[in-house]
Amino acid sequence: MVPQNPPPDDKFDWKAAEEDVAEVVQLDEARTRRDSTAQAGTHFEVALDDQPAPGGMPVDEPRRGRSADRIPIVPVGWSTWPNIKHSIRQTTAVTAYRFGFHSVRAPKYAVLAAFWAFVGLFRLAGRQLTWWWVAEQYRLRQAAADANDPAMWLKLHREAKATRMWRFLVLAAEALAVSIGGPALWVTAPSWALAVVAAVAIAFLAHIGRPQDRPIVTPATVAGRFRQINPDIILRAYYAGGLGHPDKPHQQIAFGSTMARDASGTGSQVSIDLPYGKTFDDAVKARGAIASGLDVALSQVFITRDPSSHRRHTLWVADRDPLSVGAGRTPLLRCKPTDIWQPAPFGLDERGNKVSVNLLWTSFLIGAQPRQGKTFAARLLGLYAALDPYVKLTVFDGSGKPDWRKFALVADRYAFGLAMTRDGDPAEIVVEALREIKADVQDRYERLSKLPVDICPEGKLTRQIARDPKYAMPVRVVLMDEFQEYFDLGEISKEIATLLVYLVKVAPAAGVIFVDATQRPSGIAAGHVAQQFTSFRDNHQVRFSLRTGSWQVSDLVLGNGAYSEGFDSSTLLPSYKGVGILRGAWDETPTVRTHLADGDDAAKILTEARKLREAAGTLSGMAAGEDVTRVARDVLADVRTMFEPTERGLQWEDIAARLGDRLREFYADVTAESVSAQVRSFGVRSVDVKRAGKALKGAKADDIDAAIQRRKAA
Repeated sequence: MVPQNPPPDDKFDWKAAEEDVAEVVQLDEARTRRDSTAQAGTHFEVALDDQPAPGGMPVDEPRRGRSADRIPIVPVGWSTWPNIKHSIRQTTAVTAYRFGFHSVRAPKYAVLAAFWAFVGLFRLAGRQLTWWWVAEQYRLRQAAADANDPAMWLKLHREAKATRMWRFLVLAAEALAVSIGGPALWVTAPSWALAVVAAVAIAFLAHIGRPQDRPIVTPATVAGRFRQINPDIILRAYYAGGLGHPDKPHQQIAFGSTMARDASGTGSQVSIDLPYGKTFDDAVKARGAIASGLDVALSQVFITRDPSSHRRHTLWVADRDPLSVGAGRTPLLRCKPTDIWQPAPFGLDERGNKVSVNLLWTSFLIGAQPRQGKTFAARLLGLYAALDPYVKLTVFDGSGKPDWRKFALVADRYAFGLAMTRDGDPAEIVVEALREIKADVQDRYERLSKLPVDICPEGKLTRQIARDPKYAMPVRVVLMDEFQEYFDLGEISKEIATLLVYLVKVAPAAGVIFVDATQRPSGIAAGHVAQQFTSFRDNHQVRFSLRTGSWQVSDLVLGNGAYSEGFDSSTLLPSYKGVGILRGAWDETPTVRTHLADGDDAAKILTEARKLREAAGTLSGMAAGEDVTRVARDVLADVRTMFEPTERGLQWEDIAARLGDRLREFYADVTAESVSAQVRSFGVRSVDVKRAGKALKGAKADDIDAAIQRRKAA
């Protein structure tokens, strides 16, 4: 090579240097030819970035065959008659759409074109005046004046005068042609010619007058932005993410497969072998850096574990954000009977694959910020269970939203909100239902252990036993939304918490499924109930986390260790409604776009579900209008339910009469004095209440509500 500081000419051998330079040029040309030949079989697409430096490792297997590198003479779209018809239909449809799109906007285009043509007329005049005056020479003359060079200044001035005269003649001829030719054309030319000339002139002037960032015509179709991915870009991304080093021994990234499009045609995938000592967890933690190196969004990069090696994984890069596309309406809208023993359709994963979840023998925790689709996801599983007429449903909604109200058509037990209802105190209903479920679970274990082996071979519930009425052991599904509310009701929460912890640990094996949703997975204040809340939350096997506020909250929903494995629902965008991370259902942890079932869909499905239960004879409990047997008596709550919506006060005699008539099993012998004493023991005042113009002692509805609230807060 030529030295940077050559010696003097009498000592430097220029001939040898020229020979060295020629040799280097020949080596570079040969290396370039070798690299271009190798690239023909390296990438399945054209690289967008700089060409890789020589010496890179081969990735894809070279294509073999004499025609491997040849482009078909006839394009694939026009090679066969079916392809030709498809191409014609596709082209016709796009053309028709564009024609309709622009036809509707044609008046707008005309107005904009006329406005910018008017502006363009003045801009064109300004440009021609600037051209006539030779304004570009001004700096040269100023430079000559600054240099005190009068000769050069006079020369430039004379040239400017001559040029101005010539250009003036050109502009005068142009003005004369327009002033004479325009009226002549207007008089002699046909209408269509005038229209063509006007359209051309307006388009030309509008093009001059319109700013570059203000297009007149709006594109009817917009091509998506794709970052083409090739192996060299992947190597760049992984090295930039600190997962290896191209120049250090044993620190190179290797490929375990050729890079190819995935089966769905929506992205590219390749198997990656990290350097020894680097793990799958390192790749997951570096996912953001990999996405940056690939120049794509984080939501387009997915890393999947390879069971054959802890340093190997599959990288899948989507062409566009797959989570921004909804999964569509739920297939449950067909209103066909379902089978709880089969997986429930839940949504689509990031690659568009169908995701179904097994509900049996498990418990399902759903957590998210408000308005991210948490209730919709839980309700989707509830609708699937409702369409199985042999499933017994229990529905509790701690917030009292309208989303769950229609489940009253099919639910054996239900309670919505925390305010007093005609059905009683919702908290009491929850307690009684949980007591009944606990007793049922204990009874099931006892009876299952005594069944013959040919009927119950493994000592646990089977589909045949669950669907046979004589065993009275149907699969049960307990749906609880905003369950944190039941842990914050004062004294009664202690029993609720104890029952829930017991059931979530023991009940799934007896065929009792829990689907629980909350927007506050962190729990409540310290204390025994708070510890029970944590135990209840952590004993769910399957977790589904939609968008959360932080990675700590995401870990509470998905379970400890999820963040260290690279799963963080706080990275999901706020625009992702119904999108969450599903963990614990399988070895994989996909990001799922849940199917949509809105309020009208749910009402339709539940109406059909009721019909299925009526036909099968399995409608029971509160949905069937039955008086559910109570385990304990709550005088205060019972008295409150005796008030009609318009009544603000009742006399003790009326209260006693209604109790004895409506709740005869508990209040058959109740008297006005006894009910008064019991209610006043809770701090309720005995006041004058008028009825039919006669005032007698009784109670106000507001006073009873206040007593109930005091009891809850105690």
